[in-house]
Amino acid sequence: MDRRTVLASLGAMAAAGPLRAQEAPRWSAPVIDMHFHMRRTPELNIAHQQGAGVTAANLLARTDSAAAVASLQAQRPVLFPSWFGSADVTKPDAEQLLTQAVKSGAKGFGELKFPVAADGPEMRRVYDLAAELGVPVLIHFQEIGQPAAPGGYNTGIKRFGAILKAYPRTKFIGHADAFWANISANYHEQEAYPTGPIVPGGVMDKLLSDFPNLFADTSANSANNALSRDSEFTKYFLKRHQNKLHFGSDCNCDDGKGGGAAQNSDRVAPRMRGKCVAQETLKVLTAATTPEIFRKIAWTNAHRLLGLKA
Repeated sequence: MDRRTVLASLGAMAAAGPLRAQEAPRWSAPVIDMHFHMRRTPELNIAHQQGAGVTAANLLARTDSAAAVASLQAQRPVLFPSWFGSADVTKPDAEQLLTQAVKSGAKGFGELKFPVAADGPEMRRVYDLAAELGVPVLIHFQEIGQPAAPGGYNTGIKRFGAILKAYPRTKFIGHADAFWANISANYHEQEAYPTGPIVPGGVMDKLLSDFPNLFADTSANSANNALSRDSEFTKYFLKRHQNKLHFGSDCNCDDGKGGGAAQNSDRVAPRMRGKCVAQETLKVLTAATTPEIFRKIAWTNAHRLLGLKA
């Protein structure tokens, strides 16, 4: 092979490398992201999903974003089939705004992340309304302050069984660090993201088993951390709750590959900086379960809960 041929071959390889690196991952089933916060532009919403190999997303948006959501759905109806609306539950007009969001097409409430108790009067109003309107409530449970979210939100997860019993007609989706840290029976609010082997009998595990109206999304570092701690436990946890779990990302990256300032800041847990949470959690789920269960968690369960056409 002469020098010119060698150089041409090396050039072709160099050109092909970046192209392969940019290819979106392929999962064993289509994927709907149940926890995708709406970006500031349509292009950013689309780029993240395409980069992560995600088929569709349930948008989380403020109740006053109905027009922007409708425009995005008209542009990409398959990519954005549904959305949830959020309003400040501490304000007197919360019920009115949430009702209007559902009338405008929202399939649920959330993410609800406000400094109240999960069993307090503010959230109880929401639970009643959700039952009346027949939509689920996505709740951020947090006990320990963090750089990106100081303070507590929907505190009292260990008392939440009483709420699930009192509101059997309301469908709840649990999320965030206090929810997922309580997968282990030895969790006592000592840190936001505990590590090490999981002790069976955790509060959230028991709540998922005992109450048919509780579901969980696998979003953020909180779920990824919990599902990465103990591979054997995770395998059987996913099998037990295969009909109650919903894939979600809650990812800050711009491109579905970990890029962008938001996903590389000190407001993001160190283990997730520079990574796409969607991709990282889909990898965990792929490794921990069968293609049949993966499909339920990534696709089928969400469509059943929200009444979407698969």
